Amino acid sequence: MSSTEATVATKREGFSSRKVFIFAAIGSAVGLGNIWRFPYVAYEGGGGAFIIPYLCALLFAGIPLLYLDYAIGHRFRGSAPLSLRRLHRGAEWLGWWQVLICVVIAIYYAAILAWAGKYTLLSFTKGWGDDPEAYFFGDYLQAAATPGPTFDFVPGILLTMILVWVVTIAVLAMGVQTGIGRTAVIFIPVLVLAFVVLVIQALTLDGAMDGLNALFTPNWSALADGGVWISAVGQIFFSLSVGFGIMITYSSYVDRKTDMTGSGAVVAFSNSGFELLAGIGVFAALGFMAQAAGKEVSEVVANGIGLAFVAFPAIINEAPGGVVIGVLFFVSLLLAGLTSLISIVEVVIGAIRDKMGISRRTATFAVGVPMAVVSILMFSTTGGIYVLDTMDAFVNSFGIIAVAAVMMLAITYAFRKLGVLRAHLDARSSIKLKGWWPALIAVVIPLLLIVMLWQELKAKIDVPYEEYPADLLNVFGWGMVIALPILAILLSLLPWRGDVSLEDAPDVHDELVDGGENS
Repeated sequence: MSSTEATVATKREGFSSRKVFIFAAIGSAVGLGNIWRFPYVAYEGGGGAFIIPYLCALLFAGIPLLYLDYAIGHRFRGSAPLSLRRLHRGAEWLGWWQVLICVVIAIYYAAILAWAGKYTLLSFTKGWGDDPEAYFFGDYLQAAATPGPTFDFVPGILLTMILVWVVTIAVLAMGVQTGIGRTAVIFIPVLVLAFVVLVIQALTLDGAMDGLNALFTPNWSALADGGVWISAVGQIFFSLSVGFGIMITYSSYVDRKTDMTGSGAVVAFSNSGFELLAGIGVFAALGFMAQAAGKEVSEVVANGIGLAFVAFPAIINEAPGGVVIGVLFFVSLLLAGLTSLISIVEVVIGAIRDKMGISRRTATFAVGVPMAVVSILMFSTTGGIYVLDTMDAFVNSFGIIAVAAVMMLAITYAFRKLGVLRAHLDARSSIKLKGWWPALIAVVIPLLLIVMLWQELKAKIDVPYEEYPADLLNVFGWGMVIALPILAILLSLLPWRGDVSLEDAPDVHDELVDGGENS
């Protein structure tokens, strides 16, 4: 490594202000799940009654875990592996586990963004025709008859995936402030504006009130179902981008004097506000679809890919002003997804940059290009949809939840650093953590996550996921779940070429709390 590159690598980048950090964090938190998962989860969880477990999950699980990520990154000034290594040498592998989860998520997340980009263009002409489901799985994805990976490429998907990766790598190569920060400051207001217009348009549709009644009419008996409460924790957990390195990385780019708990509250409630807005827009549109088809809302409710690429095109075909609804919806998906993809890939870039002691541009291309190649080779094929579905179901359910639970228990009981992290946040923050936060991190949240893990494990063992072939599930499902922590341990054993001492972080000498505690 040249002396010039070494100098660049040791100078840590940062966001120019607290406002930029908040926009970037909101951009990471607001993603596809806000738009296509929350409305369905809320409806299934008791409609209006779901707001009670949802708020409890936000206040007593989501925000406390968000603060933990902030505390680690802001105190120890590094990527997830470096921050956790500085916290304790034995914690580094947990950071690499999070990095590897981000690698897996990024390579399939890009495919969904490519689909959203294509569908934005199709919205202008309703190019999916009269049967959106047949078009999506047949004409567009050309999904293989037998679930599993293939080498049959679909040119239309390949080209849009290349474009998604070019944009993502270009933004990340520009740096933390110029690339990530500026993109978030521009994209998030545009996203909110587009979705507000979409919601207003959806509310004018016939049947919109039926959809809203279906969503918000409370089913109080659902509150007696423990599964509803666990579902609320899961929604908050995935929606806030906690537990897999993003917020650790982003908080390391923030000035030492920033109010982190106040910033976290803004991010969390902004994210939940957008989810509520998404629920109103989606169910207003589904109410129209139900009325047009002469069905109950419960018969047309969809989730995930089915909502975005089958149900919404069907709504657009029938709705007055459908072209406007379609463009706004898919532009919103694209913007929300792109800001999230940027944050996910940044976790990997930050980790490699810290470990190898290389410049941002070198790390960006060293990470971005191989990930793009793997992503394109795997998901621009006729079998890509099946691999994507399997990886998403297993890595999201087991990887993220497991690493978050292990990290909390290790920090509390093995490394005994919870007091150090609480003191660091309390030193500058407007919301003081005191005793309630350690109790949640040490006991309550890990127990909730362990229950979620057990439920997921039991469900996927009892019935093979989507009845996919065993080979597909064993390689891209269970195989990924087992391989990632093992690879993480191996990566933690590799020598560091970057500086691992905490003292290299700017202004660290002014803000160390219990300075003798850091490893």
